[in-house]
This record gives sequence, C-alpha cells and structure tokens, in this order.
Amino acid sequence: MIIKVLGTGCAKCIQQERAVVKAIENTEADVTVEKVTDINDIIDYGVMMTPSLVIDEKVVSVGKVLSVAEIEKLIK
Repeated sequence: MIIKVLGTGCAKCIQQERAVVKAIENTEADVTVEKVTDINDIIDYGVMMTPSLVIDEKVVSVGKVLSVAEIEKLIK
C-alpha cells in the first residue's frame, strides 16, 4: 500500500503526515508513505485543497486533517 500526503508544507499538512505515520505504527501495516509537495503534482490529482490523502492512487480525503483512527480504518 502507498499513502501519499499531498500538501505544500503547511501546519495542517505536517499534522496529517504525523497522523499517517502514527496510524501505520498502530496497525503495523506494510505501507509506504510519500510526501507530495509540488503544486503541479497535487493539481494532477484533481485536488484544490490541502492537506489531502491518496491511497493506492485514489484520493480519499481533501482539505482536512483525518484523525489517526480514521486513517487506521482506511488502512485496514
């Protein structure tokens, strides 16, 4: 599984990345995390608000910070 955190480096984007890492630790899942900061790459996903999450190339969240528990559910 590949989870991409889309964001330009704002506080909420950093918070989202930390929540993703914590959720992976909690679930012990085999997940690769990638950070996408280039605005053109973000737009290519059809996303206009960050932070956003992409799991296996599917956009699952746009413009909000998901909780660790919400991310865990998406991982499972």
